[in-house]
Amino acid sequence: MAKKKSLDASCPVARTLDIVGTRWTLLIIRDLLPGTMRFQDLQERLPGMAPNVLSDRLKTLEAHGLVRREFYSDHPPRAAYTLTDRGRELGVIVLALGRWGMRHLGGKLNPGLQHDEAFRRLQQAADAIARRPVQRAKTGGKAVSLKS
Repeated sequence: MAKKKSLDASCPVARTLDIVGTRWTLLIIRDLLPGTMRFQDLQERLPGMAPNVLSDRLKTLEAHGLVRREFYSDHPPRAAYTLTDRGRELGVIVLALGRWGMRHLGGKLNPGLQHDEAFRRLQQAADAIARRPVQRAKTGGKAVSLKS
């Protein structure tokens, strides 16, 4: 994993996009919101995503403390992935994106897509967050304000 230059090191939005702004990453988070999944399960849920890309995205998420990997088989090595609390915090963003897309892109979405499946996945994510609400992380004593 080569370290890339941040879009804007002084902006929290840009720094976050450095981690989760690559293609497929938020879909991985969406699919992990309901609970632990095996690599093979993620591959099935994300058709068209190459295994090496899935592996790379999971490694990046793990390196940033958003995903935890647990091996359930040594020979051959097989892993399952779970969102950490930090990763689960992104669930509200994924849901907001999904709701925005349904509201503003609903009529522009490919009619061949399974809209029922999209609704089902968003509902699963919403249910997962409702069952286990995200706890805000402490800021190390620093007050965080968005006011200038």
